[in-house]
Amino acid sequence: MPKSKNEKKVIEKVNNNNNENEDSKVDKRQSYRYLNKQRTLVFCSRGITSRYRHLMQDIRMLLPHSKKDSKLDQKDKLDVINEVCELKNCNNCIFFETRKFKDLYMWMSCTPNGPSVKFNVVNIHTMSELKLTGNCLRGSRPILSFSAEFDNDEEPHLQLLKHMFTKNFGTPNNHPRSKPFFDHVFQFTYLDHRIWFRNFQIVWPEKGTNDEIELTEIGPRFVLEPIKIFSGSFKGSTLYQDPYFISPNKIRSMSIKNKGRKYDVRTFQKKNTQNKKDNISYPLDEIKSVFKD
Repeated sequence: MPKSKNEKKVIEKVNNNNNENEDSKVDKRQSYRYLNKQRTLVFCSRGITSRYRHLMQDIRMLLPHSKKDSKLDQKDKLDVINEVCELKNCNNCIFFETRKFKDLYMWMSCTPNGPSVKFNVVNIHTMSELKLTGNCLRGSRPILSFSAEFDNDEEPHLQLLKHMFTKNFGTPNNHPRSKPFFDHVFQFTYLDHRIWFRNFQIVWPEKGTNDEIELTEIGPRFVLEPIKIFSGSFKGSTLYQDPYFISPNKIRSMSIKNKGRKYDVRTFQKKNTQNKKDNISYPLDEIKSVFKD
């Protein structure tokens, strides 16, 4: 049967409403899609000490987009890490390397093409050591805060480091293992040619009050000394080398030499005092020998 004009208008409105609902559903799906797929592999080499391992576990806990792997053998070359990242489907890597069971080095790389940077990690304090009052929900996304030095055009290596920190420490939006809100801040401060890392909880004021937002430290704490920046991932030409960096081996050798110098000074003073005693001449007493017999 032929349809009237009113019936046709009603059918067109229903179809238009259905199309609008479908478009809105598609927009909502796109807003909840996981697009920035950044995954960071966090692992270490064999021979790592317990304190350094606790620091690595703290970083894994703070990064919901991180993955872990077994320890890398020290005999293997660092190029193998690119293959491990490919097997784990990771495009970023944080690798902890130890030397002499004393020194900790942290590699941060954008695999497989680079760049990569090598840090010396000092002043380490884990969360279990500090026992601070700050707290945050596990899996929540952090706010990355950088000091003004990272935006300085005269130091392009700091701009590159800021980009790498953002890729490695920044949790992507709508990540499956992340929570959709911010409750803590990662602070990166450049001071004395070093990068100081701090983690703070955001304490929001109560409703109805005019109090300001406060920050409470959570932990961990550590300081990064940049050594070299390479063009490739764990290889390649040197893009930047820190002229202010002194290796821990040199510092230890200098301290041993200073102790040796103290010993040399002490022995030299003893010899001088003995020579002075030997060279002292006392005047003869003529009366002393009269009653000798």
